[in-house]
Amino acid sequence: MESFTKTKLTTEQQNNLVGATFGSHVSINRSTELTGGYFNAAYDLLLSDGRAMILKIAPSDETDTLNYEQDIMSVEVTAMRLMKSKGTVPVPEVYAYDNSKEMISSEFFFMEKIVGQPYNEIKEELSLQQRISIEEELGRYSRLINEIPGERFGLFSASTLVKGNSWREVFKHLIINLLEDARRLKAEMPIPLENVEAEIISRLHVMDVVTEPRLIHWDLWDGNVFVREGRIVALIDWERALWGDPLMEYYFRYIENSEHFCRGYGNSFDSPNECARKKLYDLYIDLIYFIEYYSRKYDSQGHLKWARDNLLEGWKRFMN
Repeated sequence: MESFTKTKLTTEQQNNLVGATFGSHVSINRSTELTGGYFNAAYDLLLSDGRAMILKIAPSDETDTLNYEQDIMSVEVTAMRLMKSKGTVPVPEVYAYDNSKEMISSEFFFMEKIVGQPYNEIKEELSLQQRISIEEELGRYSRLINEIPGERFGLFSASTLVKGNSWREVFKHLIINLLEDARRLKAEMPIPLENVEAEIISRLHVMDVVTEPRLIHWDLWDGNVFVREGRIVALIDWERALWGDPLMEYYFRYIENSEHFCRGYGNSFDSPNECARKKLYDLYIDLIYFIEYYSRKYDSQGHLKWARDNLLEGWKRFMN
């Protein structure tokens, strides 16, 4: 989808990055823009030496992003390198990362091209048994991710201000910052921000049981799960990784609620406290879907209507 946050590059600019990174003797034979993402720009490259790889470019510093999206490319690269070193979950290899902003005004990196298809693009074509197998496997991988402990709660980036000694404190900061984004971007909220903030804060005591920071991918929707021959071959887009509560993972949201995922994970998390935490995370993601529209400026009024209707439905669920 077209988004205001995407930093588009000409073929000449891409060639300059390739030459500076891999040597002046290497150039691009073919470049295809990848349009499935919503935030970064990305290109599928075939180089003159026969290598295929992905070039990913962050928004420029001048782009008005949400608070939690600061330093986001550094997060993605660091998280993928961490997972690659663990060897427990399939992730693309990062070939090179440049945050100098000397060649272009944005950070960028080159990574391995995964041979496979996003799960969301083939899901409906698969048999029930194939979908069950993939979602159970995703549950097992998510469990392995969430078993990695952190030293603190907060966003993955060491430079972020959103960190703290308790998960309750950190999640409160995430909420307040998001609502401040809504005010700054002049989002036309269908629910008064004061009501949203008050209702959320009144329920934050349920977070006190979360005492150990765990690695969370947080964006493992079907489009970020690459599949080949009925198996998961890569989990991508780690830029929203954080140290927090495993129940924040996407497949625990009401949107999916897959029993197969939970079976693979080994837990369905349905105690009263766990359900209360999941409702808070459900509303948080619904708020993001709506507020981010005003930052990304999608070329679709239909998307804004969907996000608004989705938030209103989410608010009803939250208040019941």
